[in-house]
Amino acid sequence: MSGLQWIGHGEHISWELTVLPSPDLRGMLATVAATILLSIITPNVESTVETQALLRFKNRLDDPHGVLRSWKPTESPCVFRGVTCDPFSGEVTGISLGNANLSGSISPAISSLTKLSTLSLPFNLITGRIPTEIVSCTNLKVLNLTSNRLSGKVPDFSPLKNLEILDVSVNFLNGEFQSWVGNLTRLVSLGLGSNYYEEGEIPNTIGGLKKLTWLYLARSNLSGKIPDSIFDLISLETFDIAMNAISGDFPLSITRLVNLTKIELYSNRFTGEIPPEIRNLTRLRELDVSLNQLSGALPREIGNLKELRVFHCHQNNFTGEFPSGFGELRFLTSLSIYRNNFSGEFPANIGRFSPLVTVDISENVFTGPFPGFLCKNNKLQFLLALQNEFSGEIPGSYADCKSLLRLRINQNRFTGHVAEGFWALPLAKMIDLSDNGLTGEISSRIGLSTELSQLILLNNRFSGKIPRELGKLTNIERINLSNNTLSGEIPTELGDLKQLSSLHLENNSFTGYIPLGLINCVRLVDLNLAKNSLTGEIPNGLSQITSLNSLDLSGNGLTGKIPANLVKLKLSFIDLSRNQLSGRIPPDLLAVGGSTAFSRNEKLCVDSQNAKAGEKPSLSVCSGDQHVQKSRSLDGTLLFLALAIAMVVLVAGLLALRYRVLKIRELDSENGGINKADAKWKIASFHQMELDAEEISRLDEGRVIGAGSAGKVYRVDLKKGGGTVAVKWLRRGEEEVDGTEVSLAEMEILGKIRHRNVLKLFACLVGRGSRYLVFEFMENGNLYEALRRNVKGELAYSFKATEKSDVYSFGVVLLELVTGLRPVEDKFGEGKDIVDHVFSQIQQDRRNLRNVLDKQVLSSYVEESMIKVLKMGLLCITKLPNLRPSMREVVRKLDDADPCVSDSLDRTGKISV
Repeated sequence: MSGLQWIGHGEHISWELTVLPSPDLRGMLATVAATILLSIITPNVESTVETQALLRFKNRLDDPHGVLRSWKPTESPCVFRGVTCDPFSGEVTGISLGNANLSGSISPAISSLTKLSTLSLPFNLITGRIPTEIVSCTNLKVLNLTSNRLSGKVPDFSPLKNLEILDVSVNFLNGEFQSWVGNLTRLVSLGLGSNYYEEGEIPNTIGGLKKLTWLYLARSNLSGKIPDSIFDLISLETFDIAMNAISGDFPLSITRLVNLTKIELYSNRFTGEIPPEIRNLTRLRELDVSLNQLSGALPREIGNLKELRVFHCHQNNFTGEFPSGFGELRFLTSLSIYRNNFSGEFPANIGRFSPLVTVDISENVFTGPFPGFLCKNNKLQFLLALQNEFSGEIPGSYADCKSLLRLRINQNRFTGHVAEGFWALPLAKMIDLSDNGLTGEISSRIGLSTELSQLILLNNRFSGKIPRELGKLTNIERINLSNNTLSGEIPTELGDLKQLSSLHLENNSFTGYIPLGLINCVRLVDLNLAKNSLTGEIPNGLSQITSLNSLDLSGNGLTGKIPANLVKLKLSFIDLSRNQLSGRIPPDLLAVGGSTAFSRNEKLCVDSQNAKAGEKPSLSVCSGDQHVQKSRSLDGTLLFLALAIAMVVLVAGLLALRYRVLKIRELDSENGGINKADAKWKIASFHQMELDAEEISRLDEGRVIGAGSAGKVYRVDLKKGGGTVAVKWLRRGEEEVDGTEVSLAEMEILGKIRHRNVLKLFACLVGRGSRYLVFEFMENGNLYEALRRNVKGELAYSFKATEKSDVYSFGVVLLELVTGLRPVEDKFGEGKDIVDHVFSQIQQDRRNLRNVLDKQVLSSYVEESMIKVLKMGLLCITKLPNLRPSMREVVRKLDDADPCVSDSLDRTGKISV
């Protein structure tokens, strides 16, 4: 019998005409054919469902870089980028799209992928909640959502019994800490840290996760003590509970976890001593117990941990000698023990066998000679040993430590000469040898330290001349050579230092003139040449350094007049005392420095009106301002006649004045207000400038430049004297009956303020029911326009204003400064601000913080400073208030008084400034 027969060859299907032997056989073959057909069609149906689910997943994401461009309806999901399929069934088993710059949210459609075993989306910008539908993917083994912008509560993942890796750390998740994690008994890695949970304790149930090797609970708002069950996790390799409020003694039981390679307990409230049983942790590579309240001596057994790479115990209360066993370690790279009370000699062999990169042993009581092998392996970048009692010479071995980036061994008792090569460190950005007893000259090889941004040598006994090669350090920002015995002329080559902002050479023996080249230091803010033997005149060109804020030339032999154009500098400090200057003191400079700033200059004088303000006792009055007394040779008759005439005129004037006042009051009562034509003004002037009250009060609404709750601000171009001022018009309310005197007193205080960053208040005018404040006009706008910050929106994060909210606000300002961004911009996305933006950028590339810096000002000579400010800003905006630094700490670190530990930001969010 003839008929159509279906022929299947793998994926190819065809029909052909053939002859079938019988109806029974035909039916049997039809059944087989149907079965085969269904077996082929079924995967296609399944594939369609998964394709649709993946496309819905894609549609909820923003993909600016086109990472998902291969996700097309016409393609098999198995060719989608980041998607893996079972090689036999073709079903989707994995989605891995890490660090792909994806934003948007996670679609609940993911639940349709029933065979999904891996969902990995780390280091993206994904927001919104974690969809609870994920629990339908019961085959999940890996769920990695770390380092996104996810919020809301973490769903109960208890149904996902096959989970081996769960990481939702570094997000904005909240709610109670997850106690259900104890149900996921197959977990090997658990990351819940760096979120914003409610305060709670580490759940005891975690002790049931016997397979756990990695536990990350840092920055989770945890308190209380570590539950004993944790110490049953004998497979644990990484134990990180840093940056919480966990208390109690250092846990002895932790020494039972012999597989530990990393322990992070820093920034908690641990007390007590580290036990000798620490020796049991023979595999330990990293131990950080810094920022706690630990005490006692370190057990010498800790120096026998042969695998140790990182040891940090800074900012505790440790005492006694530092274990000598550290000198035998072969892998140690980072040692940070600053701000403790270690004493005795520092072990001489430390660094002899290990590739040290960072050493910070500052703020202890170490004595004796300085260790000589810290740079033995030529890896050392940070050497910080300030504020100890080391003595003797600085070992010559450091002259060959070309890897050094930052060297601070100030505030010790070092003596003797500094090795020649020590001045030629090609990568060093900071050399601080201050507050010692060092002698000898500054080598001309200092010109080879071309990356140097800070050279601090004050309070030593250095002698000789400043080498001219110092002018080759074009990246340098700060030079302090004060309180030494340096001599000779100040080299004019210092004028080549275009980035120099602070120059301190006071209390030396410099001679000659103030170098004219200094006027080329266009960024100079602080200039101090006091207590030397400089001669000649003060250069007129100093007024060209528009950034100059502090000027101290006291205690020299300077002559000539004070340049009048120095008033252009808006100085906040000036001292020209103890020189041989002559002539008139510019009144504006006198207002800044007071009489003491110009004392012991016998030929200097002040205007008579300034002398009446209390300056006369210490400064003479300029002769041109002394009024010649009238002759007293008038005879009695003429004098009497003159007095009589004056009395008549005075009485007549008073009568006329009384009549005029009565007429004004009549007009006022008729007109219901003040007669504006004759109203009197009360003027308090704080600077020497000519003001016309009528000109100030005639304000043009077309020239409004600002407005606030207290009144409007107008631009006024003065006809008398020229120039432009800003006038703020304050209408006096009815409740202010007689507040004029108080207001003027307050305004006078403001008018006395002299600072380059504070707007000058020229005068205050009161009259006609209004007050007018006359301010300096800012051509380039104000600080608000530069920062664009909204203080109320900053405060919204903490709901109430506290010291910690002030710190947060300051952190936002720091971010604005280094990024050049506004607090809120459209490109951040809806509901996001500068904090969200900076965090997301850093999470994309944690090793390259320069990505978020303002490209318009970023350069090699400011990069280090900008990164430091960025890190300080990140510390300030930590969402948990108790983890934010105090403003005192902020100022200290920004002032570079705090030792630098490292320049890293790891996935824990740990920052060292």
